[in-house]
Amino acid sequence: MLEKMISHKLIDLFIRVGLIGFLVIYCYQIFKPFIGLMLWSVILAVAFHPMQVSLARRMGDKQGRAATVLVLVILLCVLIPTALLAISFADSATDLVRQVRDGSLKVPAPRAFVAEWPLLGDKLYALWSAAYDDVGAVAAKFEPKIRTVTKEILGYAASAGSAVLKFLVSLVLAGVWMAYASSGHAAARAIANRMAGPEQGDALVRLSTTTIRAVAQGVIGIACIQALLLGAGFILVGVPAAGILALLVLLLGIMQVPALLISLPTVIYVFMTNDSTIMAIMFAIYTIVAGSVDNILKPFMLGRGVDAPMPVILLGALGGMATGGIIGLFLGSVMLALGYQLFMAWVYNDSEQESVGATCRQESRDSSVE
Repeated sequence: MLEKMISHKLIDLFIRVGLIGFLVIYCYQIFKPFIGLMLWSVILAVAFHPMQVSLARRMGDKQGRAATVLVLVILLCVLIPTALLAISFADSATDLVRQVRDGSLKVPAPRAFVAEWPLLGDKLYALWSAAYDDVGAVAAKFEPKIRTVTKEILGYAASAGSAVLKFLVSLVLAGVWMAYASSGHAAARAIANRMAGPEQGDALVRLSTTTIRAVAQGVIGIACIQALLLGAGFILVGVPAAGILALLVLLLGIMQVPALLISLPTVIYVFMTNDSTIMAIMFAIYTIVAGSVDNILKPFMLGRGVDAPMPVILLGALGGMATGGIIGLFLGSVMLALGYQLFMAWVYNDSEQESVGATCRQESRDSSVE
């Protein structure tokens, strides 16, 4: 009789677990296309919430109205530079195609010192000389490779466009989360308390919030500022494809790679093509200052939060971009930094508890000996 009762309970348990597992898997399959979007909207809401609270105080504690105004302002701040970059990219591409077709594209005369460069100097000088004599013939010779590169560039542009669209949708959702921030924070605390216990739940929520804000402000925010500053300089000097170069600066900034990889070739190009030496020197100084803005802002913005190691940000950005495109680059850096901080907090918390226990045991032994 007892065995029969135990078997019935086990069967009931397996059926319940199976039904719960089926429900979880089915819900995950339905929600899977929106996971990245929802995570990014939560990250944006956490990052912009202090601004929304400050704005709500000035608007009579109207949380919903403050969130709406903040979202509209951010939308304008994102759409205007994006539109300028898109126009710059379209103008540069159209002008390049037109010049190649009508034969008006002029390549600067090759510099003699290029031939003295090791390894590729001779080949580069010969290619440059051929392009200077007849750029159309060189373009026709490398037409298959140019077509392949163009397709890849257009693919990246389409990915960037879809990423901007996802960002806008996530920003609207973030406005909804900010409008109901108090109830959302209470739900997050309840979930954390359920996962880690009442003693560690609040600390888990605080650490998550601090990490998200630190990475969003100290990594993504600084990369956006640096890209805007350098992009403005590229446009003012008339550098071709200034919008693409600014986008590359943004991506490199998120991956914690120095913007010197983009700014240095640009400075060399300006010195070689600009007739005004004074203008070229001023552009070089401006580029050095704008390219070093991350070293100035990072101690202030990351110092107020959690300083995540550079390899963690880099791996998160690269892995996120490989799995989720351009939007994954932003999301991956934040999520991996958050996971790293939570893991290290768990490790150090257990170590501290063990050290405290060892100290107590040692004190008890000393007292017993005495």
